[in-house]
Amino acid sequence: MALRLDWKRDGRDWPHHEASQFVEAGGLRWHLQRFAREASPATAAEVAPLALLLHGTGASMHSWYPMLPWLRPHLDLLLVDLPGHAFTGMASAWQASLPGMALAVKSLLDVLAVQPAILIGHSAGAALGARMCLDGHLAPQRLVSINGAFMPLGGLAGVLFPPAAKLMASLPFAPGFVARRAADPRAIARLVGDTGSVLDPAGMALYGRIVGNPGHIEGALAMMANWDVQPLLRDLPRLQTPVSLIVADNDRAVPPAQAQRVLDMLPSQPGTTLTHLSGAGHIVHEEQPAAVAALCVSAAGATRVSAR
Repeated sequence: MALRLDWKRDGRDWPHHEASQFVEAGGLRWHLQRFAREASPATAAEVAPLALLLHGTGASMHSWYPMLPWLRPHLDLLLVDLPGHAFTGMASAWQASLPGMALAVKSLLDVLAVQPAILIGHSAGAALGARMCLDGHLAPQRLVSINGAFMPLGGLAGVLFPPAAKLMASLPFAPGFVARRAADPRAIARLVGDTGSVLDPAGMALYGRIVGNPGHIEGALAMMANWDVQPLLRDLPRLQTPVSLIVADNDRAVPPAQAQRVLDMLPSQPGTTLTHLSGAGHIVHEEQPAAVAALCVSAAGATRVSAR
């Protein structure tokens, strides 16, 4: 197993360090952060909806930090590092699969004794959220998908990438090799640039910290090697949870046109919507956090936020 991030060594200056907790569930040691709503006097007596935020492959909960100032006045928040990512323990092959990871997250929610009212997922995190709803692990009022990765890669990449990921995940030296290459700031810039996004230096530094770690790369490779969205596509027409699809027009990782195809697969029901945002790429929630947060809060049925 590759060398993983160590909280005492690597987490000392992690953003919102004081909010971090480590919880044992489903055979994994999870890293999570919880934030209670920053209520105003007018809303102090109200019960805030709980939102569960699920990041995408190769990221971590840090991806949500730019949105926190706009989410926290309206929602209670639960952020997690997915299995094998950042400070959460390495997953088994089953736990790295889509249904296995859905069950693993459910085990964490059971231990925490919480039932989120809204599920917000980015990229693969949106697919994970949909799988959890379909499998009866969650019954949120709304699923918010931010550049959701519901479909397999198209063209030649779709043929070559899954076997290549499985091969890389099986090679013991691969995580260290990839992490060493990815630790180069120029490599980070290329990785982010290839998604169509432009991030600030703080965001780039956090990505540099995690993708330069062999253990994190091992987790991301395992997720890519074991992920299969074909059954999810088959099941989408029976998803009863309303879905708010948010798509960035400059996304180079998930073709924006896929969102309309996903919308056409979903049951026709009130609350299922598709919103296009311009001027941002795949990591739109870090580029335009106020705009994406406003859509999330609106989806949750809370007061629409305004940019600070």
